[in-house]
Amino acid sequence: MSEYLVNIENERLSFFTPAGEVKALNGVSIHVGEGEVLGIVGESGSGKSVTAYSLMGLTAYPGRLIGGDLYFNGHHINEMTEKQMRKMRGNEVSIIFQDPMTSLNPVYTIGNQIREVILLHTDKTKKEAQERAIELLTLVGINEPKKRLKQYPHELSGGMRQRVMIAIALACEPKLLIADEPTTALDVTIQAQILELMMELKDKLGMAIIMITHDLGIVASTCERIAVMYAGNIVEYGTTDDIFYNPRHEYTKGLIRSIPRMDATEHTRLVPIEGTPVDMLNPPKGCKFASRCEKCMKICLTEMPPVTQFDEIHYTQCWLNQKAEMEEASPQSSGKEQAGSPAEPEQDPQIAEGGAANE
Repeated sequence: MSEYLVNIENERLSFFTPAGEVKALNGVSIHVGEGEVLGIVGESGSGKSVTAYSLMGLTAYPGRLIGGDLYFNGHHINEMTEKQMRKMRGNEVSIIFQDPMTSLNPVYTIGNQIREVILLHTDKTKKEAQERAIELLTLVGINEPKKRLKQYPHELSGGMRQRVMIAIALACEPKLLIADEPTTALDVTIQAQILELMMELKDKLGMAIIMITHDLGIVASTCERIAVMYAGNIVEYGTTDDIFYNPRHEYTKGLIRSIPRMDATEHTRLVPIEGTPVDMLNPPKGCKFASRCEKCMKICLTEMPPVTQFDEIHYTQCWLNQKAEMEEASPQSSGKEQAGSPAEPEQDPQIAEGGAANE
């Protein structure tokens, strides 16, 4: 396990509610090396945040780890006690939440909240913690840091609050930074500044980053690898080039088609992924994206597709890719199936017409 800083193997996690069991994660596997940036993309409810939060033990009741193994920096997360987790949080792994206004305590000054983290995880005195807090605010580009330490969250702009959150996350120079939608509430100019700052700090401190977002533009400019999640499954995983230039899952293709293009003609329409997300209390038996896919086949409705591996990194879970592999393996000269060969998934025109995604 020393090969990776983060190693999540076949994680299965459920939330137990009065309405029933919600299978939030179904066999999720993720690997992140030191200094790497992994992007996790997908729509709301796909399991992006739950995957990252489980590394910090932040999926307590009603969440429960059902299966799989989680390793981080030599720690076996499954076997750690709450006391051990508290020692690790903020020290070895930190998180930037998506809304700094709800993450920062409104009744304490910025300085008080930064110093608290430093004093909790280090042996510094109050004076040293104050000096470190000033250093951190300077590091994240906040002017007049001594003055800002005496201010309250509501006295700062959205961009400055987000920089404060980054400063708190970096207080102990963690090996892993989890950025959960770090630019959601910011305008485009400030968003670019925050992303640039994070990349500079990554290079300076040598930390790894897990970037959780629904914005493919962000992952295209910051991430080395991308995991595309849908309804608790990683439906496609690969390098940034794999995902953007050679997408193999219909959901990934739909996400890319919905991005506005600078080189598009004036009257080009965006193509949305129609339909609604899966009811996780009553998930379908087969591929969870089947009801929204216009290339859906009968087998998609009844069985989960196996993993199709394209190279060492790039893989997907889609019956269409399994079908393509079968067709490539069968003799081109004969239109008949060989005896004993697996039957190809049968195309159902009615199902295909009922899909929502457009090609």
